[in-house]
Amino acid sequence: MHSDIKLTRKIQSAVLTISDTRDYKTDKSGQLIKSLLAEENVEVRDEAYKIVKDEPQAIQTQIEEWLKSDVDVIITTGGTGISPRDITIETVRPLFTKEIEGFGELFRYLSYTEDVGTKALLSRAIAGTVKNKLIFCLPGSSGAVKLALNKLIKPELNHLVHELTK
Repeated sequence: MHSDIKLTRKIQSAVLTISDTRDYKTDKSGQLIKSLLAEENVEVRDEAYKIVKDEPQAIQTQIEEWLKSDVDVIITTGGTGISPRDITIETVRPLFTKEIEGFGELFRYLSYTEDVGTKALLSRAIAGTVKNKLIFCLPGSSGAVKLALNKLIKPELNHLVHELTK
């Protein structure tokens, strides 16, 4: 982690892949999130990695379960586009205590300049807090996941968790 803040404990994370088609063998983005977090000594226990369908109740139920646990951060991947089945944002945003608008703004900017060009305008990636926990909703592509984790989430995760738990 690049932040000057050093936590005295390991950050606990959960990863939720939202997809009608992926399973645990084909979920490249969920696996990538887990491996990028592991590089930073962020723990994702087996029970904190799930795949659910693009269904509001399935998404909300899983997130609410993790919000009751010792998880510090929940990262979702998938369902952030503009197709009728993409309902992650509509499902997760109402749970937020506070939205972190800068995350989505910076993500789209970096996506535009470093990854997909004008296709970045299709991304509805968001982040926010629910009481003392973080939630990031990322697109389903592994390129988007890598960009969000390496450029935005990993450099600030210690600082964000510290601010929410101090």
